[in-house]
Amino acid sequence: MKIHLDLDCYFVSAERTRNHNLKGKAVVVAKGSDKRIFANYKKAAVMLGDTGAFNSIFEFENNQNRTWQDEFIDEDGIIRGIVIAKSYETKPYGIKTGTSLKDALIMCPGLRVLPSDHLFYQELSQKLRSFLELKIPMLEQYSIDEFFGDLSGWIKQEDTFDFITNLRDEIMDRFDLPITIGASKSKWIAKLITDKAKPFGVKVVHDKDINDFVNPIGIDEFPGIGQALSKKLKSYYINTLGELKERPRLLDGYGKMGQNLYKRISGIDNEPVVAHSDRRAINISRNFKAVYDRNEIKRRVMILARYLSYTIMKLGLNPTTFYCKIRYEHGLKNSQSITQDRLFNERFMIDLTLQIFEELDIFKNYKIHYIGISASNFTNNSNQKTFSLLDYQEDKKQSLLSKGLLKIRDKYGIDTIRYGRESIC
Repeated sequence: MKIHLDLDCYFVSAERTRNHNLKGKAVVVAKGSDKRIFANYKKAAVMLGDTGAFNSIFEFENNQNRTWQDEFIDEDGIIRGIVIAKSYETKPYGIKTGTSLKDALIMCPGLRVLPSDHLFYQELSQKLRSFLELKIPMLEQYSIDEFFGDLSGWIKQEDTFDFITNLRDEIMDRFDLPITIGASKSKWIAKLITDKAKPFGVKVVHDKDINDFVNPIGIDEFPGIGQALSKKLKSYYINTLGELKERPRLLDGYGKMGQNLYKRISGIDNEPVVAHSDRRAINISRNFKAVYDRNEIKRRVMILARYLSYTIMKLGLNPTTFYCKIRYEHGLKNSQSITQDRLFNERFMIDLTLQIFEELDIFKNYKIHYIGISASNFTNNSNQKTFSLLDYQEDKKQSLLSKGLLKIRDKYGIDTIRYGRESIC
């Protein structure tokens, strides 16, 4: 049997572990513009270990005395920020993930608002993972609040329900975190089960019951069916997973992806729980109040590139593909990727990112409110590269310098050594 564990309202639940007065109350965790990373003062950033496929590598320490008003009301008195997590008590008020904080406060009088504290959420998630590794022989962290486990050869099928019930209760006792656990022979059916068993539920669906469980569920509810595919299927009057299973040829045009999706829906995918997988990409991004000044934008690009470079060096990676995305006001956006077979170093990263930004910024009369940078296509034993001979000697010198900077920053902080251009751009 494979199991899927999904923490209920994780960010809110995490906050409740350190403030029990929040229990039973309508609570949201909100996120706004990150002002700290671009500030000129030294920030306390903490490097995290392996945090799952979609989680950040480092986070900033937060001031627990700050209020939501300090965080989300700007100098003009405007409430900014969006809801990124909500308690079940907010459901009657129609608050959803992505609702603006301003609207949420109107929709729910007496709403408790908390600024997000991702460092705390990551650290608590890692503690839970360490505990689960003692309980489950094969564990995969899927996200900050989700895990897959494989109980094969460890727990008899007929004992699965008792095992996951006891595990749920023990997690609640030890961590004060409500969690839902689903079990089936397929990891993706198990994930679908947790969605139906929430909150604080446990459910096992055996082989003979998979069709009865899956067939009535809407296609939008299955992980892997996005908006585009859903729209296409509905144009053929396919609304449930059972109806889709009856017409598998509709997925043939999607090649291997369509075949895999059909197997997942049918519970016959037999995909393994993967305890560890190589990182495919690493990124950093920030939303902020829209800025017109291009010198200020370039300064922010440099800071993000420096932080990302530090993380890449810390993990011992050598990316060769780099991607940058910017978003303007009024919904405009632009992005670009470039591949450079170079020995990685910080100077190369910053210069290349600034170059990409210059090429991206085609709407110079519009303000920018988002910058995102990512690096991928890492060199390793299965992906070897021949570095540019013209740049290798200089890159080698800069790589040694970057390693020296890494040691200093490890000891005194990422902002200990900054570039002059970060101030004068």
